[in-house]
Amino acid sequence: MKKAFVKSYGCQMNAYDAGRMADVLGAEGYAATDMVEEADVVILNTCHIREKAADKVYSELGRLRVLKATRRESGQDTRIVVAGCVAQAEGAEILARAPAVDVVVGPQSYHNLPALLAASHTKRVVDTAFPIEDKFDHLPARRTSAVASFLTVQEGCDKFCAFCVVPYTRGAEVSRSVAAIRAEAEALARGGTREITLIGQNVNAYHGLGQDGTQAALPALMRELATIPGLLRLRYTTSHPNDMDGDLIRAHADIPALMPFLHLPVQSGSDRVLNAMNRKHDADTYRRLIARVREARPDIALSSDFIVGFPGETDQDFADTMRLVAEIGFASAYTFKYSPRPGTPAAEREDAVAEAAKSERLAALQALLDAQRHAYNAGFVGSVVDVLVEKAGREPGQVVGKTPHLLTVQIDAPATVIGTLVPVRIVRAGTNTLFGEIAHDAAVAA
Repeated sequence: MKKAFVKSYGCQMNAYDAGRMADVLGAEGYAATDMVEEADVVILNTCHIREKAADKVYSELGRLRVLKATRRESGQDTRIVVAGCVAQAEGAEILARAPAVDVVVGPQSYHNLPALLAASHTKRVVDTAFPIEDKFDHLPARRTSAVASFLTVQEGCDKFCAFCVVPYTRGAEVSRSVAAIRAEAEALARGGTREITLIGQNVNAYHGLGQDGTQAALPALMRELATIPGLLRLRYTTSHPNDMDGDLIRAHADIPALMPFLHLPVQSGSDRVLNAMNRKHDADTYRRLIARVREARPDIALSSDFIVGFPGETDQDFADTMRLVAEIGFASAYTFKYSPRPGTPAAEREDAVAEAAKSERLAALQALLDAQRHAYNAGFVGSVVDVLVEKAGREPGQVVGKTPHLLTVQIDAPATVIGTLVPVRIVRAGTNTLFGEIAHDAAVAA
C-alpha cells in the first residue's frame, strides 16, 4: 500500500483541509503515515498569513529535495505536493524555486489531487483555480473521527483588511448548506466525535442554505447541530466583530451545547490604526460588543488577535492597544509583529515601524496578556469543571481533555474515560495547562 504524509501549517482551516486531503488519498488506496521518509506522496499544506510561515515551506522543500533524491536512488518514487495558501499565491514561483515539487494545488482544488498526481508523472502541474463547483461535493466521506473535530462551514472573506492575503488566496465568502454540514456532523458523531468546532475564515458571516430553503445564519446552524445525538459541545472560530450580531450573542445564552469561549480578533486598540487596517470598526465598538457578550454569558472566556507594528503605528497607538487589553481582560490571545504580505495594500506603505520597536511592543503586550492568562487559569484552582477527555496523555495513566472554556487539563485517569465528560477538580495551574483529578463525589456524565 502506498503511503501519504501530510504536514499542515497555520490555521484550523488548514488542519481541516489536511485531514480532507488525507481522506482524498485514502480513497485512492494511500495509507497515512507520520514518517516522511517512507512516504510516496508528501504534502505540505501551507499558510501565507505571515512571511515566516512561507519561509518555513521553502526550507522544508530543501530538505525534501534531498529525501526525494535518496529514495530515487533506491528505486522509490516520491511525489512532492505544495498545497494551501502559499500554493495559491505563489504557484509559478514555487515551481521556479523548488525543482523537486511535482504538484502545486490551491485550497479550493485539492479534491483534484488524484488526477494531479497522475498527471505529474509526465509534467509538473499547477491547479490554483477557483472552480465553480463546490469542492465539498467531490470529497469522500471522512475516514476518521476524533473526540474533538473541526468542521468547515464557511470559506473565504470579503472584508479585505489591509494586511491580509485571505481574500486573495481563499476567495470570496462561500457558505456550505445546513444539510451538508449536518450530514458531516452526524457522521463525525457516529464515529465518536463529541465536540465540533465550526470553522471558517469569517465564520460568523455564515449564511448557508437552510433546511427550509431559506438562508440560515450561524445561530440557526448551531441550533440544528445541537440536536444531533451524541454531540455534546459546539464551538466556532474565527469571527469578525462586524458580524457579531444580536442573534449570535443570544446564542451564547440560549444554546447549552455552545461552549463559553469566544475568539474575536480586534487587532489593535487604536482607532487610527484600525482605520488604516480597513477593519471597519473602532475600539469602542469592540468594547460594547464584549460588554453585550458578557451580559449574555458572564462566564465566557475571551480570546483575540493583535498585530503590533502596523505601518504608521505610534507609541500612542500602541498605548491605546495596551489600554484596551487592560480594560477588557483576555483568557488567551495571539500576538504578532506586522509582516508585509505581497499584494496587500499595507505592503505598499512607506511608513514601516522599526523592527526594534516592533519587538519591544510585542514583548510588552505579550507580558500583559500572559499575566491575564495566568490569573485566569489560576482562578479555576479548587473548582470542579466538566472536562471532555480527548486522548491519552504523555505519561502512563494520564489523559488530556478540555474544559468548557477551552483550557487543557491533564488528569490521572484510565483511558476508558476518553470520549466522555468527567467532573474534574482542578488542583494546579501550570503555564499553559491545568492539572486535575476526577471528582469522585460528582456524577460522571456520559
